[in-house]
Amino acid sequence: MSLLKEFKEFAMKGNVVDMAVGVVIGAAFGKIVTSLVNDVIMPPIGVLLGGTDFSNLKVTLKQATLDVPAATLNYGAFVNTIVNFLIVAAAIFAVIHLMKKFKIQ
Repeated sequence: MSLLKEFKEFAMKGNVVDMAVGVVIGAAFGKIVTSLVNDVIMPPIGVLLGGTDFSNLKVTLKQATLDVPAATLNYGAFVNTIVNFLIVAAAIFAVIHLMKKFKIQ
């Protein structure tokens, strides 16, 4: 069996194609969730906390010099990433929960 034919058989198996579709949909879903967090959820939370923009929250570890940029700890971006993760985790939990609920036994 030729290498090309063997690869074609592997690539056309149902689970490989399903996995590829899942990766593409997952990437698109991740972009949607990132936009939801950064553009919809975090701005009102920032307003409630006195106009804070979470994406710009940072601690300067070392000030910038003429030729070296400042060293910063960007914890606001980390908070946004945690909120992203929690939304994705909740969505995956909901889908799996619904799949279990509708599964015929």
